[in-house]
Amino acid sequence: MRIYGDLNSGNCLKVKWVCDALSLPYDWIAVDTLQGETRSPEFLALNPAGQVPVVVLDDGRPLAQSNAIIRYLARDSAFVPRDPYLTAKMDEWLFWEQYSHEPYIAVCRYQMVYLGKPASALDPDRVRRGQAALALMERHLTGTAFLVGDHCTLADVALLAYTRLAAEGGFALQDYPSVCRWIGDAERALGLAPVGATA
Repeated sequence: MRIYGDLNSGNCLKVKWVCDALSLPYDWIAVDTLQGETRSPEFLALNPAGQVPVVVLDDGRPLAQSNAIIRYLARDSAFVPRDPYLTAKMDEWLFWEQYSHEPYIAVCRYQMVYLGKPASALDPDRVRRGQAALALMERHLTGTAFLVGDHCTLADVALLAYTRLAAEGGFALQDYPSVCRWIGDAERALGLAPVGATA
């Protein structure tokens, strides 16, 4: 399996984390999104949408969209609940992450880290929606260890990728103590070093 991705992208890290946690063999093909490498004819042949990540499976078939990829790779693992209702709740979080979380948390981070914008220059509505996403997670995680039950699922993988970096987008994570607790628990479940940890 080949993974085409950019390690600066939380969406790409989701795929890497799942593969590493499940000991799935892969070759990582670095794609520099800031240099326009997703717009090359070779890349667009794999994913006409021009987005990372993309995996090319052992049989040569490509698959795009981070949550679809991790859903496929982890389909028979402990990352997916056995109970059909809990599986659906996991999927609920996966859809919510891409629609109501990533467009705000990740985009604010991108604008500050890669475009050099100060927090004061961010779109106030985008910031408000990001805060609303973190507040929803805070309320939910006050009463549960992980997003779906008492162990790490793909819901946690998907939401961890950009939530753990939310401070880089100007969000005050210390205002969300249950989210901060969950970040640590999810990082440990996935064998990840905390953000900012040195080797």
